[in-house]
Amino acid sequence: MPRIEIGTWAADAVKWLQSNVDWLFGFITHVLNAVYGFFHMVLAASEPLMLAGILAVLAWWLRGFLAAALTFLGFALIDSIEQWGATMESLSLVLVACLVIVVISVPLGIWAARNRAVSGAVRPVLDLMQTMPAMVYLIPGILFFGLGVVPGIVATIVFAMPPAVRMTELGIRQVDEELVEAADAFGTHPRRTLFRVQIPLALPTIMAGINQVIMLALSMVVIAGMVGGGGLGSSVYDAISSVDVGLGTEAGLAVVILAMYLDRMTGALNQRVSPLGRRALAKAQAALGGLKFLQWRPATSLAMSGVVVLALAAGGMNAFGSKGEGGAASVGNGHQINLGYVNWDEGKATTYLWKELLEQRGYQPKAQALEAGALYTGQAQGDIDVQTNSWLPVTHESYWNKYKDKLEDYGAWYDKTSLEIAVPSYVKGVKTLDDLKGKGKEFGGKIVGIEPGAGEMKIVKDKVLKDYGLDGEYKLQSSSTSSMLAELDRSIKEKKPVAVTLWSPHWAYSKYKLTKLKDSKGSFGSGDGIHTLGRKGFAKDEPQVASWMKNFHLDEKQLTSLEAEIQDAGKGHEQDGVKAWLKKNPGMADKLAPAPGAYAKGKDAGAAPNIGYPSWDEGIATSFLWKYVLEQRGYKPKMRNLDVGPMWTGLSTGQVDVEMDAWLPVAQKQYWDKYKKDLVDLGAWYDKTSLEIAVPSYVKGVKTMDDLRKHKDKFKGKIIGIEPGTGQMKRLKSKVLPAYGLQNMKVTEAGTSAMLAELERAIGKKEPIAVVLWSPHWAYDKYDLTKLKDPKGTWGANNQIKTLANKKFPKKYPEFSKWLKDWHMEPEQLASLETAVNEAGTGHEEEGVKKWVDAHPGIVDEMAPVK
Repeated sequence: MPRIEIGTWAADAVKWLQSNVDWLFGFITHVLNAVYGFFHMVLAASEPLMLAGILAVLAWWLRGFLAAALTFLGFALIDSIEQWGATMESLSLVLVACLVIVVISVPLGIWAARNRAVSGAVRPVLDLMQTMPAMVYLIPGILFFGLGVVPGIVATIVFAMPPAVRMTELGIRQVDEELVEAADAFGTHPRRTLFRVQIPLALPTIMAGINQVIMLALSMVVIAGMVGGGGLGSSVYDAISSVDVGLGTEAGLAVVILAMYLDRMTGALNQRVSPLGRRALAKAQAALGGLKFLQWRPATSLAMSGVVVLALAAGGMNAFGSKGEGGAASVGNGHQINLGYVNWDEGKATTYLWKELLEQRGYQPKAQALEAGALYTGQAQGDIDVQTNSWLPVTHESYWNKYKDKLEDYGAWYDKTSLEIAVPSYVKGVKTLDDLKGKGKEFGGKIVGIEPGAGEMKIVKDKVLKDYGLDGEYKLQSSSTSSMLAELDRSIKEKKPVAVTLWSPHWAYSKYKLTKLKDSKGSFGSGDGIHTLGRKGFAKDEPQVASWMKNFHLDEKQLTSLEAEIQDAGKGHEQDGVKAWLKKNPGMADKLAPAPGAYAKGKDAGAAPNIGYPSWDEGIATSFLWKYVLEQRGYKPKMRNLDVGPMWTGLSTGQVDVEMDAWLPVAQKQYWDKYKKDLVDLGAWYDKTSLEIAVPSYVKGVKTMDDLRKHKDKFKGKIIGIEPGTGQMKRLKSKVLPAYGLQNMKVTEAGTSAMLAELERAIGKKEPIAVVLWSPHWAYDKYDLTKLKDPKGTWGANNQIKTLANKKFPKKYPEFSKWLKDWHMEPEQLASLETAVNEAGTGHEEEGVKKWVDAHPGIVDEMAPVK
């Protein structure tokens, strides 16, 4: 029978949805993140025991004193075993998923109960949703929604919804038809019959469905931990991947306590809201006799008052609690960095090392353990910023080839690695991979592997077994790194033969006597380097972190000692191990992540020069750049934004000490001729400028100033100018326009910002427009413009951009004066600086400059050297 390509069709459908409905997935992601964020903020804001008290009061109201006491003890135990944060994350996820499920499933179930066609159509869909293996939902979830809580929420909604729909439909159908007929006979509207008769009587069944939804949602929360959903799922996943019995027991116990609480509370809520439930509750209380006090429950008003009081107390404790210490917070400014890693020793060690370093520098890093496939997919989609465990060019070759266009390679931080299959040294006669042939029974017909998504597993399966003729004799057993190591340890203790996938460097070679099987055919390929990868655009968004990552390097001694410290610290205390390692390696933090801003003070530190600047892009950018540089050197510069005329006047009188945007010898010649006796020229920092009129390239037939005259009607007889006092505007009116017979064209004088706004508006509408411009200017990068040729040379010779100062400036500020004389900028530097300042926006120029400086390490020392 020919193969039916269902998998291919599904993959094509997913690709089509990604390409055409991405906006919808983005909207859903935004909404679910916002709702989850609200629930998590509320649950995580208060002190653990305060929230445990609130939950206990609710249990007292719903079930009685004994339930309240057990609730408090249960959640106090969760806090004690350090699973509180993860539990609140899981509870938030469950609440969001269940809220969405109830909103969708109850109306759908009612519709199905009242319409046989809907019921018939919905039933097979519910069968599919409920019987499909739950983990399958995570695959499209990652592709559509990325990593994090959203794919976990969506997968939970899909998997847990069927019971709510089915039970709602069942509850409505089970309502006695005679009661419905009686309501109809009395003329009751169908809507009132539904809400006054059917739903109240069906409520116990509906609530039972919701109860099942909560239990299924909790089971999916654990699975969602595999895609970065966090919470208890992440703890369970970590425990499984590291074969950590202690962590698995603690995380599992927290899941059980949370599940029991939600199960009992939803069941008790049914008794509170359902007429039938209240009747059953009254009968149960009457049967208790003298033990009624155990079931006494406070009135709703009293219970809610208790909740409010505890909530206010918890909020007050949070508001007046102690603030954490901020080490070098001024560097990271609280920016979040998402770190991902495969649960291999070197990946875990370096990830938590960088987590600690980034926290010391004021960032808010988040570390997530993921399978290799999910890690690369999430990073390509932008959900993971950095990973430090990419084995290239061999092990992770398939992932790199698939996603390299969406990743940035910051280089190898560790070289000379190797992949291999290893056996204990007591296994005689097995020194090479060829020696495994014919000894399958001795090794139980298996090679113990690691995570199925690991690159080494693919190489062993696709190449090694085939090249050495081991394909039918041995089965590659997928597990996890920790499971493989546990099996290796057990086999060595029992002196049994075992073959495992391993790699170098690895601490197992220090702990056990192992033989690396030689690969005479080179099936494993040449040794890898362990690379640091960033998502596309990360270096632009976080230039300082990217700069640190590019210079990151550890040797074998440093890496193995770091891994040893982390293993000694134990699961859940990786950062404690990192801190212990950093203490034993003083200066390592500053070497790996040198904090910018620790600059030597200048000789004239404390001086306060007045820097003037016009509202031109290069003037704004360079003036704020020098402000930043001077502040690092201990100066206290003052900034003054002035028009060109007042600027030169202020320079001549000494009210302005220096400016960096004098266009000479042409554009501002009249000012220089007037004030030069009171000024000093500190030299040109930029060459090859030009003045011009520019038009959009879509305006055909206009390439020169003569063409502008011929087609001036296209431009409605006007040229959009800049500030009226500039030399360029004066030269335009006095020389350029008369030379080309354009005196009748009107030149607007609204300013540079207004000119750029008008240019953007016209280009957006594809309208002809002529504007006064100059080079260099970022507009030529942003728009496709034509510089109109000036065959008559009316604009004059090209200018240089110079630094001018008051005559007394060199003696008053000798150090600063020398720095300015030696200063020079390349076109690429100026363009990127202007872009950074423009992107930061008006009023945030200093932020743009800081971002640019972070991307150009060493620029402060280059511009303002201090011995």
